[in-house]
Amino acid sequence: MAHALAAVRARRDTLNLENGSLRLAVVADTHSRPHPQAHAHIAALAPRHILHGGDIGDLAVLDGLARVAPVLAVRGNIDAKTPALPDVLTLDIRDGETTLLTIVMTHIAVNGPKLRADAVRLAKAEGASLIVCGHSHVPFIGRDRGIAVFNPGSIGPRRFSLPIVFGVIDITPGGVTMRHVDCETGATWTP
Repeated sequence: MAHALAAVRARRDTLNLENGSLRLAVVADTHSRPHPQAHAHIAALAPRHILHGGDIGDLAVLDGLARVAPVLAVRGNIDAKTPALPDVLTLDIRDGETTLLTIVMTHIAVNGPKLRADAVRLAKAEGASLIVCGHSHVPFIGRDRGIAVFNPGSIGPRRFSLPIVFGVIDITPGGVTMRHVDCETGATWTP
């Protein structure tokens, strides 16, 4: 998927810290079948919003997640028939009048541990310092070309021997932390 800004359906939203923090649960690649324990483990963490990085499949998945917290989603490569979803979602995370972080969410952004050139251009054009993506099903936290990258992995059907995990982003005026949570156990997942 090319990210020439003129050819991409994009949306920009603002999320605000409340009581000095904002917790986001991040999922991707549900492929119509989220893990049976995903909703319970996400709900236990009490996120303010859930971000879905695409390859949703059946849109009823978003309805199920919305029972836990409001959902913001982008279209993945299997979601071609969902024109209501943007290809790119930019989120400005604010504390009062101050923007603490700008996140760009798009489904495909990396080749292995490296950002694709189109994703870098997109992040720079949007003023983002963090890209949230999906597609590979590989949980990943990294940095490339001065931009943080977060792939929550997949909460959908297992692919190969990859874990079934989701992500958590915690934002405060003091910084941002990211981690993965195992859908099968609810415990923090590390490679």
